[in-house]
Amino acid sequence: MTTVCLVGDLEADLRYELLSRETAREALATYDLRSPFENAIALDTVSLGAAVSLCNDLNWYLVRFVDEVLIKEPSITDDEWLSRPLATAVRNDAVRREETDRFLKLYGLDDGRLVEPMFLARSDDAELPEYDLRDVEETVGVRVTRGEFDE
Repeated sequence: MTTVCLVGDLEADLRYELLSRETAREALATYDLRSPFENAIALDTVSLGAAVSLCNDLNWYLVRFVDEVLIKEPSITDDEWLSRPLATAVRNDAVRREETDRFLKLYGLDDGRLVEPMFLARSDDAELPEYDLRDVEETVGVRVTRGEFDE
């Protein structure tokens, strides 16, 4: 199963915004929705392709109400997410699965909310620099494309 997590804009109640609109509500109706983070909706799809397709179907809403789209594909990694652009690149065979781990956006997790992302590059020995923007109990890693890393 591939997991999609939509992290809402702080100015909007994501669940309300998506489920109050007929097209988004219908697109999400077959999924079991949960909230792994504050103001976030997560759901499981059958594949990476289905996850990217769902995001494409919901794009109008994502642009307006979502700050971050995260996709977790267990055939790539069990403990890190992929950004939407990276997941799309893997699905389109523009990036090989084994080449997704170099660039990372690391979020702190504070009281269930993703805070202050920090961009990191893994060294050749796969050691990950430590998150140091604030004291947090946990971090959430999101693999990103080279282009996202350079922005």
